[in-house]
Amino acid sequence: MSNLPSVTDNDFQTTVLQSDKPVLVDFWAEWCGPCRQVAPILDELASEHGDKMRFVKMNVDENPVTPAGYRVTGIPALNVYKGGELVKQIVGAQPKAALLKQLDEFIG
Repeated sequence: MSNLPSVTDNDFQTTVLQSDKPVLVDFWAEWCGPCRQVAPILDELASEHGDKMRFVKMNVDENPVTPAGYRVTGIPALNVYKGGELVKQIVGAQPKAALLKQLDEFIG
């Protein structure tokens, strides 16, 4: 799985919503095949663009409150939060080029 730092229901507020830079949260689960496909791509993006944006992951099975609050119904779901607000949702595994294009406004 991904090497991104994990975030939980308990620390979501401080880690994500109060961050001084945009945060991409990878909502995933152990049993999710597409989540495993996108994990190495997110690791690459984090190492290449971690100075402009934080990348974290949240296991939806272990942390049901936050995903439910943001209506995460399909995974992988990549939500981008900026200034305490949800500003972008990307659902489903996508190739690196497509993710870069969708994240360009935050990391470009």
